Amino acid sequence: MSRLRILPLGGLVWLAGCVSAGSAVRPSAGELPRTHVPAATESAITPADLMTRLYIIADDSMLGREAGTVGNVKATNYIAREMERMGLRPGGENGTYFQTVPVIIARIDSTRAIAVDGTTLQLGTEVLPFYASLASRLLPIAASTRSLEGVQAVYGGQLGGTLIDPSAAAGKLVVFGVPAGSNGRRDWRFFTQGSLSRYAGAAGIAAPVLDVVPANTLPRIRGPQVRPRDENVTGVGPVTLLVTPAAAARMLGVASLEGLAVGATGRTITGTTGFIETPAPYPSRNVIGILPGSDPTLRGQYVAIGAHNDHIGLTRRPLDHDSVLANNMVVRRQGVQDTVRVPTAAEAARIAVLRDSLVRAHGGARPDSVNNGADDDGSGTVALLEIAQRFASASAPKRSMLFVSHTGEEKGLWGSEWFTDHPTVPRDSIVAQLNMDMVGRGKATDIMGRGPNNVQLIGPRRLSTQLGDLIDSVNAARTPHMDIDPSFDANGHPLNRYCRSDHYMYARYGIPITYFSLGYHTDYHQVTDEPQYIDYEHMARIARFVSDIGQAIADRPQRLVVDKPRPDPAGGCRQ
Repeated sequence: MSRLRILPLGGLVWLAGCVSAGSAVRPSAGELPRTHVPAATESAITPADLMTRLYIIADDSMLGREAGTVGNVKATNYIAREMERMGLRPGGENGTYFQTVPVIIARIDSTRAIAVDGTTLQLGTEVLPFYASLASRLLPIAASTRSLEGVQAVYGGQLGGTLIDPSAAAGKLVVFGVPAGSNGRRDWRFFTQGSLSRYAGAAGIAAPVLDVVPANTLPRIRGPQVRPRDENVTGVGPVTLLVTPAAAARMLGVASLEGLAVGATGRTITGTTGFIETPAPYPSRNVIGILPGSDPTLRGQYVAIGAHNDHIGLTRRPLDHDSVLANNMVVRRQGVQDTVRVPTAAEAARIAVLRDSLVRAHGGARPDSVNNGADDDGSGTVALLEIAQRFASASAPKRSMLFVSHTGEEKGLWGSEWFTDHPTVPRDSIVAQLNMDMVGRGKATDIMGRGPNNVQLIGPRRLSTQLGDLIDSVNAARTPHMDIDPSFDANGHPLNRYCRSDHYMYARYGIPITYFSLGYHTDYHQVTDEPQYIDYEHMARIARFVSDIGQAIADRPQRLVVDKPRPDPAGGCRQ
C-alpha cells in the first residue's frame, strides 16, 4: 500500500492509495459497526436477516456491483445461490436462474472529428458523442451511425415544447434547445428523457447540455461505456451529440438559440464521429426465480417483485470517506442529486469540524473508492430475497410469484427492458410488478426522512385503479399502517421518478406497477452509501408491506383491471 497523500479540493479530500480498508472501526453515534458476522436467515422478514444479507451484497469485495464487471457477477452469483437455497424454480435461460443481457464496451473513436465552417469542434470539451443505449427507448437506435459529412444543421425547437416535424428533420443534424430544471439551470436529463425516437431519419441529434452534465457523470460518458447490444437492431441511425451552448449556436450560425424559430436552418457540418466496440469481458445478468402458484387455474399468472442488483462501481481515485460524508451533510443533502458547488467560508468551517469529528470517531482517515450501494439498491435486493424466502417458506399463494433481480438499472434500465422485451414467462401473464429501489433510509436525519413508517409510492393508480385501491386496503388492515407519501407521483414532478427505475419497463407494456422507495439522502451515489448507515427496522416494515401486497394480488380472484391508458412501449416517458 502506498503512503496516503491528502489533497484539498473544494471542501472534499482526495487520497492517493488503495480501496477502503477492511478492518472494523469504532462507530460514531447512530452508526452501526462497519463489519457484521453473518447469521442464518429465517422464514420471517426480520431486520437481522436484512442486515446479514446487506453486509454481504454491499461489501467492498463486490466492488460496487457495476453491470458488466466482475463485481456484479459476484453479486448475481450470490443472489442465484440464495434463490436456489430457498427452493425457487429457476426462471432464467436454459434451466438457470440467469438471463444474460448481451453487452459491448464502446469507446469514442478519437480519430474522427466534426467541423463547422472549417473549424473543428474539440472532442470532449465542445462536442461529445453520446452512446444511445437500448434502455433509453427515447433516442433513435441503430446498429451503426450516419456520417455528418455535408449535413445541414437545423433548429428542432426546445424539448418539452413544439418540435420540428420528423419529415423536415430527415437527413439533417437537428439541434434541440433544453429547458431549465427545478434548479433554474438547463437539465441535461431532458435530453435523455424526452422522446426523440421519432427522429430516426435525422443524420444527427444534438443538445447544448455538455456544460451542465454532472461532474461525476461526465467521465462515464467520456470513458469506455458498457452498453447493451441487441442483435435484432439493424440499419443506420443518427449520431447523438452532447455539445456546449456555444457549439450549438455555431452549428446554427447564430449568437444564441434564444428566440430561434423551429426549423431555422444553420451551417453545413463536415466530418463524423463514432465508437469502437468490443465485447464486454463479463456478463450482465438478471437473476430470476419462480414460486409456482397453488391454484391450477391461476398459477399461469405471475405477480412480479423486483429490485436492481447493480450499482456504479469504483471511483476513479480514492476519496476520504469522512470528508465526503461531512461535505454532503452540509452542501449535498441529496448526494449526487444535488449540484456540486464550492462551500461558502462558513460551510467549509462546518465541514472541517464534522470531518475531524468523524475521523476521530472512526480511528483515523479512511481511503475509500468503492461505491457500495447499500441503499441503492442493495436495500431493494435484500428485501427481495427476504420476501422470496418468506413466500418460499409458507403455503404458496394462488398465483405464481416471479422474483426478478434486474441488472443495469444504473446504466439506463437495461435489465428490466431486456426482460420485458425478452420475457422468460409470457409477458401478458404478469398481472402486476412491485419495484423496490432505495428502501433502506428514511430516518429523521435523512433528507427525505418523515418517520418510521414512511414510504414513498409512485404509480399505483397510473394504470390500474384497482391496484391503488388494493394497496390502500392492505395498508388499512395493518397496525400500525404505513405512512404513504404520494407527492413524488405528481404529474410533472421535476425529479421524473416514475420514469427512472425498473418498474417503468413493465408499465410501458400495460402491466400495473408500484414503485416503493424512501428517496434520496446524503449518501446517494456516494462512497458513503454503506450498510452501517441503514435503518434495518424501517426496511423490514417496507419489505413486509410489499410482501403483503404481493400476497393480496396473488390471491385475488380476478386479475387487476387496467383501466388507464397504456403507454407506447417504444415511446418516451415523461411523468
